Amino acid sequence: MLTTDLITRAKAGDGDAFRELTEPYRRELQVHCYRLLGSFQDAEDALQDALLAAWRSLGAYEGRASIRTWLYRIATNRCLNALRSANRRAAKEWNIPGVEPPEPTRLGEVVWLEPYPDALLEGAIDMPLGPEARYEQKESISLAFVTALQLLPARQRAVLILRDVLGYHASEVADMLDSSVESVTSALKRARSTVQDRVPPAGEREPPPVPGSPAEQALVAKFVRAYGSGDIDALVALLTDDVCVSMPPMPFEYQGRDSVGRFYASMICQGRTYDFVPTRANGQPAFGAYLRGPDGILHGTGLVVLTLTGDRICATTRFENGVLPWFGLPRSLPG
Repeated sequence: MLTTDLITRAKAGDGDAFRELTEPYRRELQVHCYRLLGSFQDAEDALQDALLAAWRSLGAYEGRASIRTWLYRIATNRCLNALRSANRRAAKEWNIPGVEPPEPTRLGEVVWLEPYPDALLEGAIDMPLGPEARYEQKESISLAFVTALQLLPARQRAVLILRDVLGYHASEVADMLDSSVESVTSALKRARSTVQDRVPPAGEREPPPVPGSPAEQALVAKFVRAYGSGDIDALVALLTDDVCVSMPPMPFEYQGRDSVGRFYASMICQGRTYDFVPTRANGQPAFGAYLRGPDGILHGTGLVVLTLTGDRICATTRFENGVLPWFGLPRSLPG
């Protein structure tokens, strides 16, 4: 009854009623846009665009679907429009001064990716899911999953998220995308195949420690201690055999303990000393990395996110220092 009253008032031009109507879905819609776009900044832009479109088109809302589903339809299509019109972002050249990296193992296929602050996930990934959902919500925000999504064509990406992450029926997704059930089913089959090649099913890998648990804290502390002291052997001992280091938007990737060991040796060379400030991104442990300069000031060099499996680290992802403010971290710290 309250929702009906809010809709009536919002249709009459009451902006406060519209905000009250849509605010409960704001965070989950932002995460939805982030999964589609792989960019925290682009997701916020798309969300604002979607809410504006919803406000302007509220008069046409007939109540055949819930407000939440109606908003997801608008947000999804706004993101698809953004993906169609976006210029392909170019990879960046190596830009870490004073470091000469070894030859990378490979060049990454996904070079444009941004992290998502855990502080904004509260209330965004614990909403009720439809009966078709196949992924746990924490898994579906992980860097590995979001990276795999970016390999999909835009429409397949939308179908997989709406069906397997949010659990909408095929008929509902077809209605959202102005498509047919047959087209949705076909797109989902292709999308699942691509994602499963990149993200092994949960049963095929050892689960990470519980977030915030003593086991997770101990593993992260060992990494920080080894990195901060320049102990490459201790650092490599924490890694899985197939560990991968990536650093979007630079395309360079290092895979395997030997290759990653050489990379970290180049990063810690010549007396470079780092301090670390803990945070969390994409449901994973992370920290701001700060390099001590000649002036004694600690300058932010980026955000490092760890992907854990069992008692080992299977991936590290470094993002540029421009993302630090999203996590409440300063660009520099006093010495």
